Amino acid sequence: MDRLTEMEAFAMVVDQGGFTDAARKMGISKSAVSKHVSSLETRLGARLLNRTTRRVSPTEIGLAYYDRARRVLNDAGEADALVTAMQSAPSGTLRISVATDFGVNHFSPILGRFLHGFPDVTVNMVLNNRYVELISEGFDMAIRVGELEDSSLRARKICETQHRMIAASSYFQKYGRPEKIDDLNEHKLLHYSNSTNANVWKLIAPSGEQRQVRSGGWLTVNDGQSLLNAAIGGLGIAFLPSFLYAQPLREGLVEDVIPDLPVDIQGVYAIYPPGRYTQPKVRAFIDFLVDSFKDKGPNDW
Repeated sequence: MDRLTEMEAFAMVVDQGGFTDAARKMGISKSAVSKHVSSLETRLGARLLNRTTRRVSPTEIGLAYYDRARRVLNDAGEADALVTAMQSAPSGTLRISVATDFGVNHFSPILGRFLHGFPDVTVNMVLNNRYVELISEGFDMAIRVGELEDSSLRARKICETQHRMIAASSYFQKYGRPEKIDDLNEHKLLHYSNSTNANVWKLIAPSGEQRQVRSGGWLTVNDGQSLLNAAIGGLGIAFLPSFLYAQPLREGLVEDVIPDLPVDIQGVYAIYPPGRYTQPKVRAFIDFLVDSFKDKGPNDW
């Protein structure tokens, strides 16, 4: 006989306290349940149930076997559910956390294609400039840029961006242009308040050495677009990702502050909760993002 069926029959008898209720629960005859349990006991060479006219209860060996059998049956059920879930069509509400500047400039323009492709999914995109707690705050996924913190969350890289220091020519006319990293201590720096260690810039020297610039900053804002606007307005030097500065740089609104410095290339990641399988709506959206940004290199924004 099938080992899992024997195991299921035995566990159901223990759960229901008898053969009659177990048979009703399994949708088979009482004699079939009894046959499965007897076959299991014969194969194992042990009595698993104490049978009386009034009740059925597991023996000491039977109770130990039941604990293990129930785990096996639960795992088998989860395996079946996994296959069903992975083959089901994406549906339901997808709640996403995205940084405001990235969401407005690069997410919003492509969402229509996803929604038309997956009409059973509704998207709730929350634009904010902080790291949300995915599970406790009820998000299915988030988009994060740069080095990822150690956590149990899963991540998949969507594309890459790069960080540069940029400023307007009007700023250089008024305050001069720094020629090396140490010169930045004498300049007006614009900081992003929501990043970890907001007043610390991690730069790469021409030698490849990792350097840190610490400054209180002349202006601190919790929004990347606002920092870009401040830099375009000549208020100071901002350290921003290419998905923000690329277009203004091409248009001559800002300039690379120290062109000889190596650029800092960072990943853009989809972050989602851990688990044995990924929800179809999450998997579909991440696949869509990877395909949408596949041609976006660090310089292509």
